Amino acid sequence: MPVHDGDEYCAFRRDLHRHPEPAWCEFYTTSRIVSALRERDLTELHVGPDALATGDRMNVPADDELAEWEARARDAGADPAVLDRMTGGHTGCVAVAERGDGPVVGLRVDIDALPVTESDEQFHLPAREGFRSETEGYMHACGHDAHATIGLATLDAVLDSAFSGTLKVFFQPGEEQVAGGRPMAESGHLDDVDYLYAVHVGLDHPSGEIVCGIDGFLAVRHFRADFTGESAHAGARPEAGRNAVQAMAAAIQNLYGIPRHADGPTRVNAGLVGGGTATNVIPAESYIEGEVRGATTELAEYASEHADRILTSAAAMHDCDVEIATKGEAPSAKSDDALADVIGAVAAGVEGVTSVRDRGDLGGSEDATYMMQRVQDRGGLACYVGVGTDHPSGHHTSEFDVVEADIEIGVDVLAGAIRRVGDGIGGAS
Repeated sequence: MPVHDGDEYCAFRRDLHRHPEPAWCEFYTTSRIVSALRERDLTELHVGPDALATGDRMNVPADDELAEWEARARDAGADPAVLDRMTGGHTGCVAVAERGDGPVVGLRVDIDALPVTESDEQFHLPAREGFRSETEGYMHACGHDAHATIGLATLDAVLDSAFSGTLKVFFQPGEEQVAGGRPMAESGHLDDVDYLYAVHVGLDHPSGEIVCGIDGFLAVRHFRADFTGESAHAGARPEAGRNAVQAMAAAIQNLYGIPRHADGPTRVNAGLVGGGTATNVIPAESYIEGEVRGATTELAEYASEHADRILTSAAAMHDCDVEIATKGEAPSAKSDDALADVIGAVAAGVEGVTSVRDRGDLGGSEDATYMMQRVQDRGGLACYVGVGTDHPSGHHTSEFDVVEADIEIGVDVLAGAIRRVGDGIGGAS
């Protein structure tokens, strides 16, 4: 670990944990990160629009919702000057530290939280220790508070070493909605990166285990379909209405009937649905928020095309209209063997590491894949790293937490790997 006091990182992580924020609303989180980064010896610090390709942002909340989250961050003590730079939900930042000749190495960590109500039971450490979420209905239920801390502490560890080259740490917003990876990938800040690491804690790997190169990313598309019909009296004149809920129901039924594909698995889920206003009114509006996934980008596109056809046909079947919007998406990706080998070699000598796995399968989706592909498409290498932690409950649940000592293990592994690739390895530009 770097020379900074470990208690500093614990306090930093717990502060972020108390102030969870969803995609494009990470105002307090970004401000807190920026305040810490300004205490470091950086070459550049890009905040808000300077860190993102604005036109590639997806699923940005309405202005009134953004204003509520910004006001909450201001009340919690966020720096007003930093908040002003994030107007319109331009959250996230990129820290750049140039340390002589050598490759450009990137580290991507995500910073957003989830709409999950955190447990207040005393067996839950954040509740017992007094750093439970102060924003009811939201929590860091996937460990992104730990990820942000790993990003900061790894930066410190590299800067306190003999590393030669440039380190960029990407504090990415909006991962949970697969909405932030693309605008950060398209920002231009990755275009000179030779090696990129991304990291995640837990994923059902125990404390002490390091996964050297996670694959199995399911390409994903989040969509919203809004059906519009015409209301009528359900008893007196049902024939005069055009039932949007019927269209929605037909679509849901058929979405789950998308044919399997010989090239690999696909997934579909209608996760949030609704419509109608009263039992005696033919419903004129309904909606589906759902997702399709595939083991490859091509398989996800196959499922997505079927989904759009089904949504359109269900609307036509019931004489309704439908508007379909993509709310977030991410491709599949592969970790490069050369970087995974570096992680394995470093991890074997890190105190606290008890198991090193050559490969792991995410089994879900992650928009770090946009950033990985951006680097790989330009001749660089990318690797997704798993840092095990004994989380007492599954990801995205009210009792999720991380073992804070595992943050130190993750930092030691990543900082060591970054220092090692500072000497250069084959396969990069």
